Amino acid sequence: MDFNSVKGKVCIVTGASRGIGEAIARVYAENGMKVVCASRSQEKGQSVVDDICAKGGDAIFVQTDCSQADEIKALIDKAVEKYGKLDGVVSNAGIGMGGNPLHESAMEDYDLIFDLNSKGVFAGMKYGAEAIFRSGSNGGFLINVASIAGIMPQRGQALYTATKFGVVGMTKSAALDYAKYNITVNAICPGYTMTTMFEGIPDEAMAFFLNDCPSGRLGDPYECAYLALFLASDMARYISGAAIPVDGALSAGSKNITIWSHPEIRKND
Repeated sequence: MDFNSVKGKVCIVTGASRGIGEAIARVYAENGMKVVCASRSQEKGQSVVDDICAKGGDAIFVQTDCSQADEIKALIDKAVEKYGKLDGVVSNAGIGMGGNPLHESAMEDYDLIFDLNSKGVFAGMKYGAEAIFRSGSNGGFLINVASIAGIMPQRGQALYTATKFGVVGMTKSAALDYAKYNITVNAICPGYTMTTMFEGIPDEAMAFFLNDCPSGRLGDPYECAYLALFLASDMARYISGAAIPVDGALSAGSKNITIWSHPEIRKND
């Protein structure tokens, strides 16, 4: 496993102030990439960048509201201005919403979640692809952080699911557009992952998530980050148009009762 191919690549990571976005930014920088970190939080985003640079990485922070297409365009222009090129965009910024039946969602909720989870991703892909082409990047990539909700709908998550299905669809279509030009386009689809979304939730809710996931645990943001690193490398140049679950088998199918005839083989129970 040789990740030397990513060294020197310039990449934007949105939503980089925490969770999966922060993990991706850190892993990219640790492997020699130049990382432009974007988020709405100036304080948290700059703190991540300061720590990356203190450890020898090369990163800058650009405060960005990723629900605003003009701010994403300005972000991409800033990255090119700073580093002279752009090789990739990881569109990770997004919000969760749900836990209620569809009719209880307000029309304002639709605008709020689609502006960030859908339009924001589209803007990152659009302006990112243009900059990658203009840069003449050898091995450009677009990575969208979707969700298992973009693969299998979940009760109480109608609007969130709609945005993530849209992200997966845009990913696949854009992969067809750019395959001939050696720009890969893929989606990472996290399952239940230990981010701030799960901090402070009631014990009964956590018990549900742990029981619902076949692996019996929540994922770590770095498990998505290492996949993002692989997708940015030359080892993944023939992978495009994929929506890859990182979910402990949650989206693989429904659980059922299984009775082992010889449970003694499980030495680590």
